[in-house]
Amino acid sequence: MIGILVLLIFFSFLYVATPYIRKFFAGGVCTSTVRLDGKVVVVTGANTGIGKETAKDLARRGAKVYIACRDILKGESAASEIRAATKNQQVFVRKLDLSNTKSIRAFAEAFLAEEKQLHILINNAGVMMCPYSKTADGFETHFGVNHLGHFLLTHLLLERLKESAPSRVVNTSSIVHHFGSIYFRDLQGEKYYNRFLAYCHSKLANVLFTRELAFRLKGTGVTAYAVHPGIVRSELVRHSFLMCLLWRLFTPFVKSTKQGTQTSLHCALAEGIESQSGRYFSDCKKTWVSPKGRNNKTAKRLWDVSCELLGI
Repeated sequence: MIGILVLLIFFSFLYVATPYIRKFFAGGVCTSTVRLDGKVVVVTGANTGIGKETAKDLARRGAKVYIACRDILKGESAASEIRAATKNQQVFVRKLDLSNTKSIRAFAEAFLAEEKQLHILINNAGVMMCPYSKTADGFETHFGVNHLGHFLLTHLLLERLKESAPSRVVNTSSIVHHFGSIYFRDLQGEKYYNRFLAYCHSKLANVLFTRELAFRLKGTGVTAYAVHPGIVRSELVRHSFLMCLLWRLFTPFVKSTKQGTQTSLHCALAEGIESQSGRYFSDCKKTWVSPKGRNNKTAKRLWDVSCELLGI
């Protein structure tokens, strides 16, 4: 009886305190007022969640936005909603399956034929805690989609980004990169696989990719940033019953999708951060990255191995 009473008191307190708790955990806010009229943007996975909110904000600023996603129907629904909300009719949907290099190459070829400029590339799409599986090209799904898919996409669009400079690449990583490692002898998880760790490894790969990309882009006018959006309510946790349950239980401590967009927007728009290219951001400011994420030797080797795996 006492236990039930304690629970009732706890949940009553949580109900009353939720607005204040949410405000505390909301994190940084992108304060940029930059307009993007005449600018071209690509956002992967923008048919839902953080990607959709990011695309909406960029469209509201006047950008020509391409929603690059696997599910065209969801993409068209999101685009229609964004057009209505922003009064910007230049929001388009294009097929992109990051688990299939043929789809990535087809997207890039069509985009380059259609657009002569690209000012912002936001590599937002991803998978999380999937059961063991492989992409169409035989890569472990987390590594193949979260890292190799965006690595290839960025590579294919890089010349257009350089031609459109100043331009930016924003890679969505995560705080869990601190738990990640790059095991070059088992990149595909065939010797050992843990779905949580596989996600962490891929997020560390995002940080290292950003670091090496920025190094290689010095002097081109193209800058790159890795971001942790925060713990956000999204469809990303759909593969884990436990994570879905935790998300519901701790709703007051979880960011909304709009709050989760703020760091990506900051890195895409904020003026004066060009010197911080290659860095890792959270809550709209540069933040501490794991020692593994600062290893230049690993970053270079991962780049070289990724090129070998993708045949580029």
